[in-house]
Amino acid sequence: MTNNDNALGLPGDPARRRLLKSAGVTGFLIAVTQSGNLFAQTVATPPPAKKYGGDGMPGGLVDNPLVFVSIAADGVVSVICHRSEMGQGVRTSFPMVVADELEADLKQVRVVQAQGNETLYGNQNTDGSRSLRQSLAPLRRVGAAARMMLEAAAAAEWKVPVSEVQARNHELVHVPTGRKIGFGKVAAAAAALPIPATEALTLKSPAQFRYIGKSTTKLIDAADIVHGRAQFGIDVRLDGMVYAVVARPPVLGGKVVSFDAAKALAVPGVLRVVEIKGTPGPVVFNPLGGVAVIATNTWAAIQGRQALTINWEDGPNASYDSVEFRKTMEVVARAPAKAVRDEGKTMEVLAASKKTISAEYYLPHLAHATMEPPVATARFVDGKCEIWAPVQAPQATVDIVAKHLGIKPGMVTVNVTLLGGGFGRKSKPDFAAEAALLSKAMDGKPVKVQWTREDDIHHDYLHAVSVEHFEAAVDAAGKPTAWLHRSAAPTIRSTFVPGAMALGVNEMSHTAINIPYAIPNIRIETPEVAAHARIGWFRSVYNIPHAFGVQSFIAELAAAAKRDPKDYLLELIGPARKLNPTAMGDTSNYGESPEIYPIDTGRMRGVVELAAGKARWGRKLPKGHGLGIAMAYSFMSYTAAVIEVAVDDKGVMQVVGVDMAIDCGPQVNPERIRSQVEGAVVMGMTLAMKGEISFKAGRVEQSNFHNFELLRQNEVPREIRVHMVAPDYALAPGGVGEPPLPPVAPALCNAIFAATGKRIRQLPIRNQLTAT
Repeated sequence: MTNNDNALGLPGDPARRRLLKSAGVTGFLIAVTQSGNLFAQTVATPPPAKKYGGDGMPGGLVDNPLVFVSIAADGVVSVICHRSEMGQGVRTSFPMVVADELEADLKQVRVVQAQGNETLYGNQNTDGSRSLRQSLAPLRRVGAAARMMLEAAAAAEWKVPVSEVQARNHELVHVPTGRKIGFGKVAAAAAALPIPATEALTLKSPAQFRYIGKSTTKLIDAADIVHGRAQFGIDVRLDGMVYAVVARPPVLGGKVVSFDAAKALAVPGVLRVVEIKGTPGPVVFNPLGGVAVIATNTWAAIQGRQALTINWEDGPNASYDSVEFRKTMEVVARAPAKAVRDEGKTMEVLAASKKTISAEYYLPHLAHATMEPPVATARFVDGKCEIWAPVQAPQATVDIVAKHLGIKPGMVTVNVTLLGGGFGRKSKPDFAAEAALLSKAMDGKPVKVQWTREDDIHHDYLHAVSVEHFEAAVDAAGKPTAWLHRSAAPTIRSTFVPGAMALGVNEMSHTAINIPYAIPNIRIETPEVAAHARIGWFRSVYNIPHAFGVQSFIAELAAAAKRDPKDYLLELIGPARKLNPTAMGDTSNYGESPEIYPIDTGRMRGVVELAAGKARWGRKLPKGHGLGIAMAYSFMSYTAAVIEVAVDDKGVMQVVGVDMAIDCGPQVNPERIRSQVEGAVVMGMTLAMKGEISFKAGRVEQSNFHNFELLRQNEVPREIRVHMVAPDYALAPGGVGEPPLPPVAPALCNAIFAATGKRIRQLPIRNQLTAT
């Protein structure tokens, strides 16, 4: 990036300075205001332009060094990390960015985890692959501003022009004389100086980067994690703490009619049994209600829960049945529905075409099943509540806890621990509200609410079940002249708006409404489907079913045309060009500017060609082997996968190798990019081969890893090869955590077809290859 990136920054520094003074911030801390808010209050102008990216998120962006950086007298630099760490490496990458622009020695930099406070830090949600995508530019400005303030302080100390002073590797150098002084010696003086205006900042060129884009930095928490010193939510211990588990309604919308706690209270260690009332209205992040057992240890609480006698009223979702609901979705997927994109005369062309091809794909509910199940510790004393929890949305945690305790958000403190996995589940802090309510019930004693694996799977905010229906008219050459896609799935809006049905534009922007293919007639529809479970964000969200359907159907069209799948896909993508997603009906675009983030078919072609080239696409394969290819554009990044499988004559499959290409624009920490891609491959294969949550009589049928299975060691690919397109720092950054997941399942199933001639249209695969 260059100084041109400042166009993405904040209004001038005086307003930022006023905010810091009013907040009473002291010391060498570099903070940022909510972007644009003060400006809007002081200038009477026409309605403000739409805000994009981090500026459009709750809390906005903050790029002031007085919030994010502190420097001690001994020179040790502390950098605030305001996003949650769940293995993606954000606690390492954030300090890398700041240290690079600051000219700090990374060995003298430590990271401090921010508490939940969007007024101070700006948006803190760790979801949507947005942490570095939206924080890279502000963090660079933080580091650059801090460096310039240090240089100015040193110049004042020496009484020389600031142009003669440079920060170099944790020191300030007077260039003409070679005189040096450490950061710590002038930190206090620097903190008292005006913060440089955004347009005055001097950012490094990529050639000057010392840490950004390099793979030499180890995870900052790695040693502590390996040696058991790191604190995850499950590790929190407070003096006088008690432990709780909750028996929740087995059916969404159910409630307690009555319960008998006598046997539970007889279990050694059990202290109290407390009913948690359900919350009327939309689900949101509210506790489900139920009966909590509080004990001196977790095991006693679990044994006490098992001894409870509870009479449940199941409520309106008592008849939810996955087999029957699939039939319902298939019916609506085969009928006309509301169009969210309608170009040309799709239905007329389909009706008149001499040849049409149709296919339907089914994907079940999925559970997040994070390695660390939900857990939270709360202490409510004197009208104030403090939370310790592995949450992805600290401010949402503040708000939901305050709501249920009936106190102001300012009376809630949220301490964010490390997360033992997140995938979107821990963006919904219902478990923190449970802990807060139980601490209140225990007169202020700290209470840790621990979910078991069974709790986690039975009461998750599930990934939506879906039926993806496709029809295409094809010409004599096998090229599509019309494309119809109906996506029948419950919407995440149902969690927030009772009765919400049909996917919204923001959900259809996930590899459905924004397909850039060279097809003259395109119609995308959203049938209405009710939700009978809590539906929530899941890693890559609706890109999973949409990319599976789109990329599988393209491969089916290629097979029908007797064309090479890779060549057919590239032909559909068409020549390199930049498309405005708004023109396709995608007014969401992941919340990003369509001008800054157009759909770039050149980059799309690039990852397809890179993955295919590295996999040696077109080579002669042994009998029973097959190559499959798929690509996806999601969260502003481009990915493509080529997977090779071997299937023996008994239908037993082995994944021989995976080549995954990713183009995310700028790269901060290549080692973490590689790690996240590898993890996405394994997760994607797990979901494709085994993942399924099903319902009977309103209840989840799975309970633990014996029937919600994960990929075993002998089933993982023998080799995963990650290929990163060379970083381009002139581009706006894309996401990394979610984009590699969507192409995995379709590439795998396309490889199975190449090897066996059997088309997989229903996930999970399980025994479909061995069934007779």
